[in-house]
Amino acid sequence: MIRHTSDMQFTEVQMRGGNGLCKRLELLPQAEMKHCRFMGCITIDKGNSIGAHDHVNETEYYWIVSGEGVVTEADGDKAVGPGDLVITGGGASHAIRNEKDEPLVFMAIIILD
Repeated sequence: MIRHTSDMQFTEVQMRGGNGLCKRLELLPQAEMKHCRFMGCITIDKGNSIGAHDHVNETEYYWIVSGEGVVTEADGDKAVGPGDLVITGGGASHAIRNEKDEPLVFMAIIILD
């Protein structure tokens, strides 16, 4: 199967109570995935964020494509940049924000445990 960009859903939404809007390209609708809840590309502009949220019975992966961001986890804030992989599961919580001028772009996938 091939899914063309024109078949993907693009939205600008506030995510998890974060600041501002995030650009979200959903690669596949959830109804078409058996082991995932989300798979897509997210862009966060300066000053915007995804608010704190936890992952119970699932694991979320953020692979940073470009830009820089700050991830907040239980043990504090951590800077992330291109090539970094953020892994959150087992009931842990995280948030991510962009404080830089360049957009923060990352691939996100949520795998059901």
